[in-house]
Amino acid sequence: MLDIKLIRENPEFVKENIKKKFQNEKLPLVNQVKKLDEEWRKCKYEADNLRKQRNIISEEINESKKKKDEKKASLLIKKAKSIPEEIAKLEEKEKKLSEEIKEIMYKIPNIIHSSVPIGKDATENVEIKKIGKIPKPNFEIINHAELAEKLGGADFDTAREISGKGFYYLKGKIAQLSSALINFARDYMIEQGYEYIEPPLLIRKKVVEGVMSFAEMDNMMYKIEGEDLYLIGTSEHSVIGMYMDKVLQKGDIPQKITAFSPCFRKEIGAHGIDEKGVYRVHQFYKQEMVVICEPKDSYKFYDEMLSHTINVFKALEIPIRVLECCSGDLADLKAKSCDVEAWSPRQQKYFEVGSLTNMEEAQARRLNIKINGPDGNYFSHTLNNTVLANSRALVALMENHQQKDGSIKIPKVLWKYTRFKEIKPTKKQVTGLEKT
Repeated sequence: MLDIKLIRENPEFVKENIKKKFQNEKLPLVNQVKKLDEEWRKCKYEADNLRKQRNIISEEINESKKKKDEKKASLLIKKAKSIPEEIAKLEEKEKKLSEEIKEIMYKIPNIIHSSVPIGKDATENVEIKKIGKIPKPNFEIINHAELAEKLGGADFDTAREISGKGFYYLKGKIAQLSSALINFARDYMIEQGYEYIEPPLLIRKKVVEGVMSFAEMDNMMYKIEGEDLYLIGTSEHSVIGMYMDKVLQKGDIPQKITAFSPCFRKEIGAHGIDEKGVYRVHQFYKQEMVVICEPKDSYKFYDEMLSHTINVFKALEIPIRVLECCSGDLADLKAKSCDVEAWSPRQQKYFEVGSLTNMEEAQARRLNIKINGPDGNYFSHTLNNTVLANSRALVALMENHQQKDGSIKIPKVLWKYTRFKEIKPTKKQVTGLEKT
């Protein structure tokens, strides 16, 4: 959410930012807020004057009584009695206007960082760099879902019967490999000085509205019927919510957190849940990183957080690239963001495995997260980044470390977690693989 002062003082700047995000349908919102804010300030001014008037009359009543001027005192008392009712009406109007302003302000996108490339959608995102050598297998790479089933490590059909599309059972060594990925990511982040947290999986609506836009909320979040609770789409939601209405002391900044949680997503939109496997699902596990920091330091941490994700995938020997998200591909609260994509030898293209975002003060303003400074309190900056999501990392690993005989080589960094160095098909499974 933007500072209302920005709209008061520079509405054209806010409109230009909306145009850069190709959301011209939101341009009228700026004038609406400006008009409502003028009404709100007028109400406040009138209410403040009435309060001053009430205090003056109160003093005049006391003075009249001292002079034993009962007639004047009686008239003043009569006049004073009507003021509280007038103030109450103005306060009620102030409250209503404030709520209307807040609702509209939540729809106006955050100001994008000056370095963000201008573009309409994800097709215009800009490649920053590539990391890792692209493998050139001399055999056909089997789809991860098919390979997992043939290795006895997944059951998608039963999961579909039990829960519907977008769910899965992982079994045996594939399940162990999935856990190993998360455990490796967790330990790596702890070694980097991030505090490990396991957060609540259910949060209230006021937290959801504080961490994401309404459009994201509708497309992602599962609502618990009859309760003010939502299943989290990522642990960032709970972690940022943990600081709601808090004032952090200088000595407590930055807050660097890595959190593990299951994640639940409706996945409504253009993609949907059509494909078989674990790439786009309703439930998965994720290791996340969150930083709450001084505004002046947020882009230093942005670079640091990106380096951590790069190092994780380097260690897993999975080629990746980093894409700078263009203006039209940024959700409303984001000031700057980039996607990390892993190479798919099967599809001969990259696919998204994580996302880094600097929200600047948008989330902090919505959730009232402040830092105590010598000249008064001010809003912090918040950042979040995927360390590793088990489902997509599993797809990338199974494709990039798949062998001709249908086995999967395990990267060395995972050996202490898996306690095995490869997943081999049985003789029966080899026969099944040959037939494909």
